[in-house]
Amino acid sequence: MSEYRGCELPEELWYDLDYCWVKPEPDGSFRVGITDPAQTTAGRVQYATFRPVGSSRAKKKPVARLESGKWAGGVPAPFEGTIVAVNERVAAEPGLINVAPYTEAWLVLMRPDDPQAALASLARGEVAQAGLRAWIDRYDLECMRCAE
Repeated sequence: MSEYRGCELPEELWYDLDYCWVKPEPDGSFRVGITDPAQTTAGRVQYATFRPVGSSRAKKKPVARLESGKWAGGVPAPFEGTIVAVNERVAAEPGLINVAPYTEAWLVLMRPDDPQAALASLARGEVAQAGLRAWIDRYDLECMRCAE
């Protein structure tokens, strides 16, 4: 896993280069969460609500809503698809997002309408790493994860 200014940036994930990471799963679904830089920007997450399982989401339409003491906003769908599962643990313990954004605090599983197109607008590898570093620099971030 690479790290930049304290921000963890796993190389194996796909990124929208804004807030979300995406991980293809063996069953054809895609796990979606927010990045370490995004959770740092949000601050301590106090509330997490999700669109219902079975909801069809257009690209950029929210799959979840997160609220902290300093920020509230939607987490955009990285592609068109249907929510097939939500992370109930995050709904019960929203602060987990600030502790483990890439592991236990994934947000939703989605099944893309077009699996081939789902990853087309996302970045991976060095392109993703460079884009995420630029995002971190633009917002002058030093990532921190909260203690449990």
